[in-house]
Amino acid sequence: MGNRIHNAAYQSKVMSAEDAAALINDGDRLGVSGFTGSGYPKAVPIALAARAKAEHEAGRSFRVGLNTGASTAPELDGELALADAVDFRTPYQSDPETRKRINAGSINYADIHLSHIAPQVRNGFHGKMDVAIIELTAIKADGSLVPSSSIGNNQAWLDAADRVIFEVNSWQSEDLEGMHDVFGGLRKAPLDFAIPVFHASDRIGSKYLTVDPAKVIAVVENDTPDRNSPFKPLDDVSKSIASHLLDFLDLEEKAGRLPDPMPAMQSGVGNIANAVLAGLLHGQFENLTSYTEVIQDGMVDLIDSGKLSVASATAFSLSPEYAKKMNDNAKFYRDKIILRNQEISNNPEVIRRLGMIAMNGMIEADIYGNVNSTHIMGSRMQNGIGGSGDFARNAALTVFVTPSTAKDGAISAIVPMVSHVDHTEHDTDLIISEYGVADLRGKSPRQRVPAIIKIAHPDFRPMLEEYFAVAQKVANGQHTPHDLSQALSWHQRMLATGTMKV
Repeated sequence: MGNRIHNAAYQSKVMSAEDAAALINDGDRLGVSGFTGSGYPKAVPIALAARAKAEHEAGRSFRVGLNTGASTAPELDGELALADAVDFRTPYQSDPETRKRINAGSINYADIHLSHIAPQVRNGFHGKMDVAIIELTAIKADGSLVPSSSIGNNQAWLDAADRVIFEVNSWQSEDLEGMHDVFGGLRKAPLDFAIPVFHASDRIGSKYLTVDPAKVIAVVENDTPDRNSPFKPLDDVSKSIASHLLDFLDLEEKAGRLPDPMPAMQSGVGNIANAVLAGLLHGQFENLTSYTEVIQDGMVDLIDSGKLSVASATAFSLSPEYAKKMNDNAKFYRDKIILRNQEISNNPEVIRRLGMIAMNGMIEADIYGNVNSTHIMGSRMQNGIGGSGDFARNAALTVFVTPSTAKDGAISAIVPMVSHVDHTEHDTDLIISEYGVADLRGKSPRQRVPAIIKIAHPDFRPMLEEYFAVAQKVANGQHTPHDLSQALSWHQRMLATGTMKV
C-alpha cells in the first residue's frame, strides 16, 4: 500500500483494523460511508464482524446501529449481517443477507428518503451517533481529507459522531482530488438560506471533508477495491422501454413541451437506466446534463462522446471495466463530474428549480398510477425507497419504468391496487413498459385506467379490464372506483398458487 497519510498527527493514529474495531462498543450507533457499492470502509467492518462473532460465542451481546449513505457491499452490510451484529439499519440497503434479517425481524430497518436522513440525524431524531467510519483517498500534509468514490452522508456523519475512524484506501485514484463538492455548515431545520445550485455544473462547496481532529481515534490503511458489479447485457425488454422513452422525449421536444437543450436528467440504477443512456448516446439530443445520485457506465460514455457536458451525483456505480477506466483517467473526468453530499444531490429545492426529468424503476403500479418501489407482496422489503421519492415528488417530469411481468410471467407489474404505496398517483406522470408509454398527465383517475392497461402484458389486460368494470359497479360511480373485496386478490392468488393468473 502506498502511503496516503501525509499528516504527522494522523500518522500517529494508524493502527490495524482489528485494533480500530476494538474501540467500538456494544450498542454504538455507527455512521458509515458508502453509497451503491462505492466509497465504503472495507477493513474495519470485517474486523468488527469477527469481533461480534467472538463476543457472541463468549455469551456476550454485541450489536450496533448502522447508518450509511445508501447500499454498500458484502464487506460491510453482508459481513455484519452474517455476524448478527446489526440491531438497526437505515436509510437504504440492497444486501441479500441484510434483507433476510430485515424480513425475519432481527434487524430493525427504517426506510428513509435519502435527502432526509442527514437532516434527521442533525436534528437529533435518531439519537446520538457514537462513531463515524469514513473511507478517504488521502490525508494531505495540512490535514485536508480527500474523499473517495462517494460523498453520501460523510460530512454529516463526521459532524455528528463523537468519535471518528478513517480508512485511507490507496486503491482509490489520487486524481479524484478536486472532483468533490462538499457543502458544509448545514444546520438544524429550519434552514435560513437557499441551496445555491442553479445548474448541474455549479460548485458551491469544498474539495475536502472536514472534522475536528480531536475526534479521530484511529486511522486504518487499506487497498481493497470498491464492489463494482458488471451490468447485465441489454435485453430486448430494456431496449424497448428505452426506445419508448426516447421516442416520447422526441415528440415532447417537437411539440414545444420540452426545452432545448433538455433539462437535467436523473436516472435510477439498473439495466433499463443503462439502456436509456445507451439510447441517448446514439440519439439526436445534444448538450445534455445530469443531476442524479450515481454515475453509471452509460454516463461515462456520454461524457466521452461530448453529448453530456456535466454529471452531478453523490457516488459512482460502475462495472469493473469502467471503474478501472475512472481510476486511470480521473484527472480527465474530475472537471466533468461533481460528487456532492447526498442531501444536496437529492435536494428537493434544487430538483424543483432545475425542472428535471426523473426516471426510476418500480416493483408494481396500479390502474390509477400509484407506485410500489419497495415491498414484494405488500410485506417483504426488497431494498428501500432510496432517492426515488426525492426526485419523483419534485421533478418536472416523473417517469417510472418497468418490464410488464416478473417471475417468468407469473406476476404482473400492473395490478388493480398496489400492495404498498411509495409514490402516489399525484407524483406519477409516465409509466413505461415494453408495450408503450402511459401518459397520465392531466387525466382523472378513470381516464388513466385505459392508458395504464394498454401497457400491461397482454395476458393480464382482460383481467384488469374485468376488474375495472366490476369496480365501477361496486363503487357506484365514485371518483376512484375500487372493489375492495377483490383489490388485492391478485397478490393473494400469487401467495397461494405462485401466479397472479387465474
